[in-house]
Amino acid sequence: MTVRRATLALSLLAVALSVQGCLAVAAGGAVVGATGAVVGTGAKVVVATGKAVIPGESKKDREKREFKEWKKQQGD
Repeated sequence: MTVRRATLALSLLAVALSVQGCLAVAAGGAVVGATGAVVGTGAKVVVATGKAVIPGESKKDREKREFKEWKKQQGD
């Protein structure tokens, strides 16, 4: 019975160690998911203001584009 108990103890230890890694990965995934939710909410706020955000567009370029759009709307 001693060999059987030692085998059982080693098996349980191996399972416990392998499960710890899974829990750490799951916790990391939850943190990434929460961060994605925060970033997504921030993007919705920017869109809600009515200003388009174009990657790589400078403030000066955006102001020029918005001015052209405004002038076009004034002409209609």
